[in-house]
Amino acid sequence: MQNIQNERKVKNFSLTPKELESFHQRGYAGPFTLYEPEEMKALWQNTRSQMFDRSKAVYQDDAVSGVTNISNYDRHLDVSFLADHICRREIVDRVSSVLGPNMLCWRTEFFPKYPGDEGTDWHQADTFANASGTPQIVWPEDEEFGGTITAWTAFTDATIDNGCLQFIPGTHRTMYYDESKRMHYNPNQINKKEKVDARRGFFGYDYRELQIDPNWKPDESESISMVMRPGQFILFWSTLMHASHPHSGKTKEMRLGYVARYVPTCVRIYPDTDVVEEYGGTISLDKYGAVLVSGENEFNHNRIVKQTTRGKTFNY
Repeated sequence: MQNIQNERKVKNFSLTPKELESFHQRGYAGPFTLYEPEEMKALWQNTRSQMFDRSKAVYQDDAVSGVTNISNYDRHLDVSFLADHICRREIVDRVSSVLGPNMLCWRTEFFPKYPGDEGTDWHQADTFANASGTPQIVWPEDEEFGGTITAWTAFTDATIDNGCLQFIPGTHRTMYYDESKRMHYNPNQINKKEKVDARRGFFGYDYRELQIDPNWKPDESESISMVMRPGQFILFWSTLMHASHPHSGKTKEMRLGYVARYVPTCVRIYPDTDVVEEYGGTISLDKYGAVLVSGENEFNHNRIVKQTTRGKTFNY
């Protein structure tokens, strides 16, 4: 085991020049294998039981009463496997190929899709102001573009039948949505068949409210489906047009994806923000901290969490 760990420390998983060129052109790279399917199954089975203990979670239940998605945020700050996962060199080295050596993981989320669930609508995210109207990440003014690199890991099989991701390659450099418009949350619309497009939704929001051109529609004929085995991950710009298929219900197993989001240390995270409002609820950032996963943090504009061998101490 020690030899394997040492090998992982030494080996570099950076994107090859060809992979990097493709990433810049298409907006995504992968899938790559991080865990073997049986290993992933065992890891998640062990971790799943820990998820029910929220005593050390940075967002407590009373702050997210009745809310689902927002309470899934940032469990890497209290669950050891997830804390290790976001720092795995197989992910970090590849993301650093694009973002540079000094890098933070600023958010993680779970994305379950149960039998009968609608697909996720086409969308992009630049500042992540789409739900609250307040930017959650802000790049320096001299940068050409924004967004975050997302590492989406399949904790279960991800197939067309159970709701795998879809991308429209090459759409990551043009924003088709104005996030400052802000969407309106309506949980009663989730999985409603009478919607205009019954196969797609966005967790109680309608992403079409943000369209710059109300008559524009994504060209789904250009889309590709990202079928993945348990333990595989894919990297993509959050500004890449992405969506997911609905869960057809042909299998009774849910599809589960785990997302880690990365930015360089120069990016401001939750600037001038103490409370995040999304999905009809709120979470306080009192105990929040981004994790330095690579290089050095040469700025002092972000809350940073320092991981230690005995737990975590928060350095603001």
